[in-house]
Amino acid sequence: MLRKIAVLHLAAAAAVLAPALLAPVPASAQARDPLYSAARAKGEVGEQVNGYLGFVTPPAPELRKVIEDINIKRRAVYADKAKANNATIEEYALTSGCLLISHTSAGEKYQAPDGSWQTRGANPPMRDPRCP
Repeated sequence: MLRKIAVLHLAAAAAVLAPALLAPVPASAQARDPLYSAARAKGEVGEQVNGYLGFVTPPAPELRKVIEDINIKRRAVYADKAKANNATIEEYALTSGCLLISHTSAGEKYQAPDGSWQTRGANPPMRDPRCP
């Protein structure tokens, strides 16, 4: 029951905090780092269900460093937001992943519920059944 309440509370918080969730790091990272922007545009990285960026293809060391830095910053945001919303980091990261995937653009990569990498088309992306 407590877990269900936490998930419901998290879903409500996600709706209110959607703008913050959608850009905890990526927008500023894109403006700062053309390597990330280029890799995302080429489909080398994509949004994962777990709320973090993942590698679609094996990355060059420089790209790995940039993406790991973004993911570290995302985790810090998720930790703060999860604590404020009485949820776990994993629950908050999943909710963020759902929102980030839903806001991918056509041509960008995202992780489907089965773990496979998909390219976003004109239709909405496949959603994980755990998404709020």
